[in-house]
Formats: sequence, C-alpha cells, structure tokens
Amino acid sequence: MQLVDIHDVSRSYGPIKALKHVTLSLEPGTIGLVGNNGAGKSTLLKILLGLLEPDTGGGTILGFDICRAARDLRGRIGYMPEAAAMVPILKGVEYVTLSGDLYGMPHRDAKRRAHEVLNYVGLGELRYRRLEEYSAGNVQRLKLAAALVHDPQLLLLDEPTNGLDPAGRHSMLRLIDDLIAETGKSLILCTHLLGDIERLCEQVVVIDRGTVIRSGTMADLRQRIANRYELAWQEPEQGPGYREALAAAGVQFTSEFDEPQATVVVPDHWSSRRFFELARDVGAIITRLKPEEEDLARVFFRVTDGSATTSTVDPPTQDVAHGN
Repeated sequence: MQLVDIHDVSRSYGPIKALKHVTLSLEPGTIGLVGNNGAGKSTLLKILLGLLEPDTGGGTILGFDICRAARDLRGRIGYMPEAAAMVPILKGVEYVTLSGDLYGMPHRDAKRRAHEVLNYVGLGELRYRRLEEYSAGNVQRLKLAAALVHDPQLLLLDEPTNGLDPAGRHSMLRLIDDLIAETGKSLILCTHLLGDIERLCEQVVVIDRGTVIRSGTMADLRQRIANRYELAWQEPEQGPGYREALAAAGVQFTSEFDEPQATVVVPDHWSSRRFFELARDVGAIITRLKPEEEDLARVFFRVTDGSATTSTVDPPTQDVAHGN
C-alpha cells in the first residue's frame, strides 16, 4: 500500500494559490518535503492531515481518503506543528496528556503514555515544569512527545529544528534519527533546511511555488554531473605538462587551484581510462580521480532553476548533515 497517493490537489487562499495540481505517490519510509518558505509545504501537510480540504483533487494517505477520513487519520498520524501551540498554564505532562486525549486515547492511557514519551525525548525531569519555563529546544522536544503519545503509524514533522541553535538542531536530528531506527515508523519531514533532509530521509519531494517539481529517492535525485571529474596529479619533471595534454584532448577546466588539481569537463564519449593514457604519455602521475556528484543542495538549485536563496535554503553542513 502506498503511504501517500494524491492526484491533482490544489488549494488557494483567496487570490494566492498555495498548491497547484499536486500529484504524489510515495512509498512508506522517511520522506523529506523541501522547499523555500512559502512554497506550500505546510499547506500540503494540513491537507494530508485532513485539517484542510483541497479545492480540487483528492487521494489517500495510509489508505484513507484525505477528504473524508479525518477522524480515522487522527489516531494514526502524529503531527508536530511548526508553531509552538503552547498552553502556558499547563505543565509538560499535562500538555502531552491533553494531546493524547485529542488523538482519541482513553485519558488514563494518555496520561501513562505521556510519562513514557517524555522520558523518551529526554524531558522526564521537566515533566512537572510549566510550559512557559521551557527553552526553545525543550519546546521542540515537547511537541515531538505530543506527536508520539498515541504511537502513530506516521509522523508529520513541520520544521522540527525551527529556532534552534546548531547544537540544539543537531540534538533534535539525532533524536529523530534514533526514533526512526528504533521504531521503523514512516516520517514526512517538512523543512527548508537541506541538511535535515540529507541526514534523515530516504525519499525527497521538492516543492517550489506550490508545484511539486521533483520527487524520488535520494539516490535517484543525486546524480553524477555529466562529464565532470575532480582530478589531481603530479606533473612530469620535464617535457609537456599534463594540463596541456588534457586541454589538447578537449578537456575543459572549470576550476583550478595552486596545486596541480582541478575540476574538469570532458568531451562526450570520454572514458576515464583516457586520463591514465594521457598521464602515461607525458609521464604524469594521477593522485585522485573522482566523478563529481550532486548533493541535495545542488539538486535543489538545479531543479528550481536557481530560484532558491541563501536566506531560505540552508545547504548541508559538516556537523549536521554528516553527524560529526
């Protein structure tokens, strides 16, 4: 069964078209929904939750009709909203228990589970603290606990690292990563931070100005950039240089460095063996040869025609994207 199967879904707010004829078919697993702020990500999540009805189109999530099964979906999906949605007079355990009540759990079960999930997300010692006393990082953990209280099949997380400093962001991503590994739950992660998607997700959906412009597995979307290589070498002691031999063979240099290394574009039908043949001819030694591949940041800028800006799209960083 498909996790999500929707067709021709559109939604407008007055003259503003938030979603335009969105069609998606997604397998169970971890899915990243990525786009600039205002691209339509949150609107799509709310339609999947049954909180909004599409103007046109329809489909299913977890096999339930998104237009008619809001009550059935309520007990099967956990939603972590972008907004804090806090009730200041409540304590942490009361807030999570209330979430369980709203998901349709018996109150006694909701209260028991609230204690369990607060321990799980690392807030056990803060369970009786009033919500206005929670830090930004702890508020995010509390919202995650509220989304988990009824043990849902699917988690929808809307900007779960919003407002966190780098350390808090790393900690939240590690918590979600551990949750996925331990429970095997499906997850839709909505964010404009590409590093979060690369860290957690197997599939990705790129949405731009209300339109899904690319979707697929991470492996499908990352592709070798045609005919581009990263190359480093040791020049021969005398005679014609390797750089000159490459240029004479039609190789173009797109970036060069002080050391004998470069990013190069080779002619069509080029075989990597040709690099070694030219090196042998001039007496050079190749020390590194690697096809250049795209990461998610490059994918995003390519498929959005460069419309993304650095203020809204955060390329993956070493400490978060790679867990260092």
